[in-house]
Amino acid sequence: MWKGRFSFGRTGAIMQKEFTQLRRERSTFAMIVLLPIIQLLLFGYAVDMNPKYLPTYILSRDQSVFSRSFVAGLKNSLYFDIRGDVHSDEEGEELLRKGQAQFIVTIPEYFERDLVGGKRPSVLVQVDGTDPVASSGPAAAMNGILESVLRHDLKGPLENLSTVKPAVELIQHRMYNPEGLTRFNIVPGLLGIVLTMTGVMMVALALTRERERGTMENLLAMPARPLEVMIGKIVPYILIGYIQSTIVVTAAWFLFSVPVLGSLWLLGGVLGIFITCNMAMGYALATISRTQMQAMQGTVLIALPSLMLSGFIFPFSGMPVWAQTIGRIIPMTYFNRIVRGVMLKGNGIEEIWPETWPLLIFLLVATIIAIKCYRKTID
Repeated sequence: MWKGRFSFGRTGAIMQKEFTQLRRERSTFAMIVLLPIIQLLLFGYAVDMNPKYLPTYILSRDQSVFSRSFVAGLKNSLYFDIRGDVHSDEEGEELLRKGQAQFIVTIPEYFERDLVGGKRPSVLVQVDGTDPVASSGPAAAMNGILESVLRHDLKGPLENLSTVKPAVELIQHRMYNPEGLTRFNIVPGLLGIVLTMTGVMMVALALTRERERGTMENLLAMPARPLEVMIGKIVPYILIGYIQSTIVVTAAWFLFSVPVLGSLWLLGGVLGIFITCNMAMGYALATISRTQMQAMQGTVLIALPSLMLSGFIFPFSGMPVWAQTIGRIIPMTYFNRIVRGVMLKGNGIEEIWPETWPLLIFLLVATIIAIKCYRKTID
């Protein structure tokens, strides 16, 4: 037990030592500065719960002035990005299934004749319901756009039709999630978050732990190539990733009633690619980290963009262009679309291939970086 008066000198010396240590630990100091900045940028600019410019296609079987005015009203709205026309119901459903369209607007035949005759024609809006947050606001805004267009066009002898509410019936059909349940969107995406956070962290900590405990010398003394070391290190954790995936998918099916419409074998194959991507990231992170603390800090920097910019919680289409650009180099972005497509839409290999090949490229790049950064010495 120390006795005597409180010493400001001793306290100041300890404070000076701590500041010196912080100055030497540049990675820790960088985390202290960078993490709040990244969070401010993501929450302030990238996150938007009211997304704009959602991909929309038009299936118009009526070429009247009223149908053209309605399409023009959609174009002038910030909510819809009119990408073009489709020529059949099958073509529109294919775009929805592949995730290339958020809305398919079908204007029926004889739309003008029925409108002028007071028969209340119906406009069908098919919505990709796998992300109810992204579609709810624009879908509600479409009613206001239609009413505004009709008030503008129904004049003179037709003005009495604009007083009938509504002169046109807007039918919205939520595809793949008719009730708009958010758990259908969150639970499949949670699979990718679990695998990203635990996969990167487990491998990174396993390697840096060996370096801290001094057992890395034994590994480096082995006549093993860097690729052999990498495979030997990550394969056990890939098996753990499959166990985690089985638990999440089983819970999604039985506890949350999330459908699994696609092939489990196909989902399992894509899971293998995604899990290996995360393990390769963790391995590459470990090669540039000297301590477990640095590995943990690196894991946070990887997990935060995966959580915020992948479309897991916040609609991907509602982010600014620079945020979407960053999101396109994150494996979680592509895996989100794949797992939701397989589970909710019943997608096959043809539909998910555009999202699968970027994962393969990312895996190749991460593997090359990990091998290049592999240290044959502990210095």
